[in-house]
Amino acid sequence: MGKLSGITVVDLSVFLPGPMMTMMMADQGARVIKVESPAGDPSREQAPFNAAEDGGHSVWFANLNRGKESVALDLKGDDGKARLRDLIAGADVFVEGFRPGAMQRLGFDYPAVRVLKPDIIYCSISAFGQDVALAGHPAHDMAVQALAGFLSVNDGPDGTPVVPGAPSADMAAGLTALSATLMALVARDRTGEGAYIDCAMFDSLLPWCAHTAGSAIIGGEAPRSSEQRSLGGAAFYQVYTAADGKHIALGGREIKFAHNLLTALGRQDLLSHAERPAGQQGELIGFLSDTFAQKSRDEWVQWFADKDVAFAPVLDFREALDSAHVAERGLLVEVSGGGRQIGPAIRFDGKDWVPGAVPKLGSE
Repeated sequence: MGKLSGITVVDLSVFLPGPMMTMMMADQGARVIKVESPAGDPSREQAPFNAAEDGGHSVWFANLNRGKESVALDLKGDDGKARLRDLIAGADVFVEGFRPGAMQRLGFDYPAVRVLKPDIIYCSISAFGQDVALAGHPAHDMAVQALAGFLSVNDGPDGTPVVPGAPSADMAAGLTALSATLMALVARDRTGEGAYIDCAMFDSLLPWCAHTAGSAIIGGEAPRSSEQRSLGGAAFYQVYTAADGKHIALGGREIKFAHNLLTALGRQDLLSHAERPAGQQGELIGFLSDTFAQKSRDEWVQWFADKDVAFAPVLDFREALDSAHVAERGLLVEVSGGGRQIGPAIRFDGKDWVPGAVPKLGSE
């Protein structure tokens, strides 16, 4: 019995934020009914595919939709609408991720669904929110990051923004929607009342800049990566190139780490440089750059093994997924029928987690 056993979720979302949210609920025992168009969630067709896994699902789809049921409905037709109404009548949570206005046109906006199930928790996930000027503007993750200011500091040494390596706006929205839904379920247990959640990717991501955009938050200048302690302006929060062209990262600015490393390198005279404001540590960054260029990445891993310094080698995903730490935490799980999936970040003591099956389209 999972923590959410007995909760039924009707999920109309596709791609990433909504499916990630509802998969986390399915991992904890919720019954998630994934309502798809007859063509299916587009992520089903996004390569690569795991041919060894039953059904040959895409890796993306499998890792965001395991443990769910699938119902294929044409919501523009009367039969599909009637079937969805039946599902809503037995649901606790309703999730949709369409562009604002779409659900109203289909006849399943919150007021309509509330008539069918008065205590429903209805969660809408969109890029910018339901009732704003940007509501109808098409946007996926990177456009939201761009408009929220985050892409401006996802830049290279020349200040040019680059494509981000993580879909932060998507993931922030999924986590925010999950948190809001769980809060609403707790409140419903006390009051018997449902709730409507307007979860925007933009809103969900914006608080993530609190530690980097302080000056802008209070009305001052925007942060520049080269002058910001968490974005590349500090020597001990920095990426360095090793002799083999691979990279290492120093990821802790506390002065104790600077003391430990510079003492080991025989350069305690540079310790005061680590205490300077970000953007004024160029001499120390230069010294460390020259130093780390003298050994390979793996040689530095060995060298740092007995040093109390916030250090890490920069691994690619193959190296990271094959690491001893991932194995120790059980984060890459073999699934029945072949293939592997990333295990849930939320697991509870004393509970063995077994990945749910990946649903075939319309296999409810």
